[in-house]
Amino acid sequence: MHIALATEPGDPQRPNEDYTSVALPASGQGGVLVLLDGVTPPEEDYGCLHTVPWFTARLGGAMLELSVSHRDMTLPDALAAAISRTADAHRTTCDLSHPRTPQATLVAARWSEDTVEHLVLSDSVLLVERTDGSVLPVLDPRLDELPPAVRDLQAVVRALPRGSAERAAAGREYGRAVEALRNAEGGFFTAAADPSVAARAVTGSTPRSALRSLTALSDGASRWVEVFRAGSWADCVALVAGQGPQALIDRVRAAEAADPAGAAHPRGKARDDAAVIFVAP
Repeated sequence: MHIALATEPGDPQRPNEDYTSVALPASGQGGVLVLLDGVTPPEEDYGCLHTVPWFTARLGGAMLELSVSHRDMTLPDALAAAISRTADAHRTTCDLSHPRTPQATLVAARWSEDTVEHLVLSDSVLLVERTDGSVLPVLDPRLDELPPAVRDLQAVVRALPRGSAERAAAGREYGRAVEALRNAEGGFFTAAADPSVAARAVTGSTPRSALRSLTALSDGASRWVEVFRAGSWADCVALVAGQGPQALIDRVRAAEAADPAGAAHPRGKARDDAAVIFVAP
């Protein structure tokens, strides 16, 4: 079995909001990986005393422990229980009904002797490499399927001059439109304080005999494919398998540095936290 992981903040002056972990039970017959990408909150009050790294550490740790120790639970059941446990840890001090209460996107995979289960919520990615060499990207497409009116607002923002008051105003309007779709019907879902979102995750399974490797990516790492178009998903897996997770992050940083203002490759953040987990079980 080969396991490698790397994570790096987008801004060294700010805490890394991503979370990565892998656990192998003492039985030696399986394992679990969990990756979270914390959602950066707005500058204004968001109803919580705690930071996003506090939240991702709590939720990620609970998800890992439940997935490993309670193999009778499905991954959505484990996620629902982990969300509830994390919410209980700050329910009495924080406003968990606030739409921007700390939250995260999530990837989890669990393997046994026979089966590999997976779960993806929001825009983090799991790449399933099969023994025939093909690579299946497991994606939650809902952020890419926002209503046309919202996508039109995004196009308006990108067409306006950078630094202009008009672009700033259009950006605020687009931001409000996206926020209205967060954890709402017809929108997209993240792991926050409502355990019912676990049922919204993309799930599935693969026979272990058909699996060569798993690669989990936060969107700060997957932008090598999705934003910079530097390679395919199969190229991404080959890079991580051959040179290690840090090599992918280094390629992302180079692409970000080459386009610091996002003129050639529009993106929400010039640099983002990046996390990669690679497992060949």
